[in-house]
Amino acid sequence: MKALLALLLIGALLAPADPARARAVEAGERASRTVELDGVTVRLRPGTRQVVTARHTGGHHARITWWVLTGEGWQQRMQARDGRIGYAGLVAPRRRVQGSGTTPLGSYRLPWAFGRHPKSASWDFHYRRIRAGDYWVQDNASDFYNRYRNKAQGGFRWRLPASDPNASERLRDYHVQYEYSLVIGFNQEQVRHRGSGIFLHVNGAGATAGCVSAPRWFVKQLMVRLDRTREPVIAIGR
Repeated sequence: MKALLALLLIGALLAPADPARARAVEAGERASRTVELDGVTVRLRPGTRQVVTARHTGGHHARITWWVLTGEGWQQRMQARDGRIGYAGLVAPRRRVQGSGTTPLGSYRLPWAFGRHPKSASWDFHYRRIRAGDYWVQDNASDFYNRYRNKAQGGFRWRLPASDPNASERLRDYHVQYEYSLVIGFNQEQVRHRGSGIFLHVNGAGATAGCVSAPRWFVKQLMVRLDRTREPVIAIGR
């Protein structure tokens, strides 16, 4: 009898979990990894405690907000109502096409930054200062597609005219916008023709070509406030 009871107990322990319960647990875990801030659904990474939201407000305009997770929940710390997105609006990330002027919806890492100034001691993340010959590669034939690269390193057709769909972006040409620029982790897998060079940068004269932009004061403050140990993300939504 004892042997029979032991076998029954082992069988119960090894029995597969209730599928409905497993699905409910999985759904709960997914929900705990998302939060809605300013009407934008944010997909959080493990350890995320800093978020930027970009909410479309009409045309190429957006409201850009900086959030910090505290003991009392998510708290708004900064907001700019005159942010910008691409001239053609928002699009699902898998449907985005290079050169379409659209900004990808979704949540993305903010892994590093670049700009015109020397790195400040108050910036807690990887940073590159733009120098002569630096490009963001948009050449679909290059192994360095959607990567920062200097023309002296080769590996992409930097001589292509700006009118060519494979022309890369010479960073020094964007003196205002790229004074401070944060890389948005879109298309890190380098899917060709999906898009290259999506950033959060300083406002230019109007709409962007697919990036998110904000007033200079806002981006400059972000450079100081971002903390790589807090896994910051940007969420773009309607």
